[in-house]
Amino acid sequence: MAKILVADDEADLEMLIKQKFRKQIRENRYEFVFAINGVDALEKLAKNTDIDIVLSDINMPEMDGLTLLGKLNEVSPLIKSVIVSAYGDMDNIRTAMNRGAFDFVTKPVNFEDLELTMNKTIAHVAQLRITMQAIKENDILRMYVDETVLKFMNKREFESTLMINETIEATVAFIDICSFTAITENESADTVVRLLNKYFDVMVKEIIAQGGHIDKFIGDAIMAVFRGEYHLDRAIDACLAVRASIEKLPVEEADSISFRADVTIGIHSGELISGNIGSATLRRLDYTVIGDIVNTAQRLQGVAKAGQIIIAESSYELVKESFNCRRIGEVNLKNKQLPVVVYEVMD
Repeated sequence: MAKILVADDEADLEMLIKQKFRKQIRENRYEFVFAINGVDALEKLAKNTDIDIVLSDINMPEMDGLTLLGKLNEVSPLIKSVIVSAYGDMDNIRTAMNRGAFDFVTKPVNFEDLELTMNKTIAHVAQLRITMQAIKENDILRMYVDETVLKFMNKREFESTLMINETIEATVAFIDICSFTAITENESADTVVRLLNKYFDVMVKEIIAQGGHIDKFIGDAIMAVFRGEYHLDRAIDACLAVRASIEKLPVEEADSISFRADVTIGIHSGELISGNIGSATLRRLDYTVIGDIVNTAQRLQGVAKAGQIIIAESSYELVKESFNCRRIGEVNLKNKQLPVVVYEVMD
């Protein structure tokens, strides 16, 4: 149902409109609200925020229709107006259009023509609302979905390639907040969420600054993926920046504990499988990367101590001329048959 505000000081116009559109009103296609001038119209608009279009005369007391036109945008840019007036000279038409009128109907009113104009205007407003809603939803979507996924969704063949994957060269970093479990056990849920979001915000900024994207948040940890040129170097730079930023944060004094944030980080680089994992039937998918590189990066984070950034020897060989690293030695990683030589990235 379209909601229409009629602003006109002619006493018999309200009755005439109700008679001419009685069938449409009964069928809940139109709902009319009436005002006697521009001032009254603005008051009615304030009380009826769901009005779609305004039909307004020009010559009215207190506030005329052309002045009302100039104020409609302040009320809502989605409301469109049609001037219905006996003063259909070119000057008035041009002034009305310049002030934002969608159309102009002259009196005496041909109600068939008026209804066509109303329906055209209503359709335009409906399309505007759909567009605005899509923009809003897209902005919200960007808060939940990484840019890489959005680019994938924009491909023309998106629907037909839902379950197709690709092999890529990339770097995965797992960044975990040390001892955060102690806070979750002793503090209220709102304190836990507030602190976690605060730390994540600091970490994510550094990851994005180096061209990485957040694959997922896992409890109090982040899985980040870096693609493209120098992906390993950029991943290490991002993790060094994360560690430095976290170290600068002040001690958090919660209700029952004093907490200083620190991170453990594991980085691994190599060949990954990238694509949608999940159920196409259920339409529940996760656009992610999988493979031994991902598992090893998580295992490396698991052996790191507070403040350490751990990489495998294969990564060390690629970046040893760019970063200062310290050899730790062989470690046994879960589900790995052979020990792995690991290094700590110092700076």
